[in-house]
Amino acid sequence: MDQLSTTLLSAPVLFFVLGALAAAARSDLTIPETIAKGLSLYLMVAIGLKGGVEVAKAGIGPDLVAALATGIVLSAAIPFLVAPVLMRIGRIDRTNAGAVAAHYGSVSVVTFVTASQVYGNSGFAIAGFMVAVLAAMETPAILSGLLIARRGGGTIFSRNLMREVLFNGSVVLLVGSFVIGIVIGPGGFGPISPLFQAGFTGVLCLFLLDMGLIAMRRILQTRALTLRLAALGVAFPLVNGSLGVLAGTLIGLDAPSAAALGVLAGSASYIAVPAAMRLSLPQADAGLYLALSLGVTFPFNIVLGIPLFRWIAERLGVML
Repeated sequence: MDQLSTTLLSAPVLFFVLGALAAAARSDLTIPETIAKGLSLYLMVAIGLKGGVEVAKAGIGPDLVAALATGIVLSAAIPFLVAPVLMRIGRIDRTNAGAVAAHYGSVSVVTFVTASQVYGNSGFAIAGFMVAVLAAMETPAILSGLLIARRGGGTIFSRNLMREVLFNGSVVLLVGSFVIGIVIGPGGFGPISPLFQAGFTGVLCLFLLDMGLIAMRRILQTRALTLRLAALGVAFPLVNGSLGVLAGTLIGLDAPSAAALGVLAGSASYIAVPAAMRLSLPQADAGLYLALSLGVTFPFNIVLGIPLFRWIAERLGVML
């Protein structure tokens, strides 16, 4: 209960709620797109740098290798678990099921960043190498989603699609910043830490304010989101996130890192995957997959998923 209240009353989450309430009230509050993009660039650079610096301090060990392998398997496998449920219970066609499933196998950078900050503020520090796991989990789900959507015909991969997937801006920036963090180490990070460490929470608050506005407006605008699908948008993060925490615990990760793997497995992409789906599955309903990932699953994880996955990780850590 204390973890839940700590998360709900944290500044980033409250700013997200403020944005959602403002959008629900039809307020004209907006964050200019150029500023919002700048905020997202800052957050990705900051989390990548800090993760790389932590790896430079601790070194590359078996925990990193095991977490990377587990994350890639989860990312590739989750779409095959999600798609049949979407078709049978959600009653959507194979193309849309593949597109939506790809979102749930991939990850939300902002959900991970928020979890890192909320956990870290209470001394529940995630291992820095989890940033590498985050980057590795972006792509496999996209390929799995395309296999599902195009099973039985059609070209699964193309040169343009592979370029979009492998050189997506968020992936390049995260991986690049992570590598830079490893190269410069703690000594090189010291001079730039006032920018990328001290100002991190404030920038995250502004970014989540914008995300609250966007998420609520997406829910209000779409007509493709049924009650069945909205329920699945809550069920998927619960199941997938729990699987992620269990997998992280079984491979020997500490409780914060196992919780982080749960956050990654339970999140849904709304940046990299929509860009890839627009290119490869233009016939899929963008309103549907964005409403589910950004309008339903993202708010659920920010408010309830983050403390829940921590609670599960702590309980499993005691039991196993």
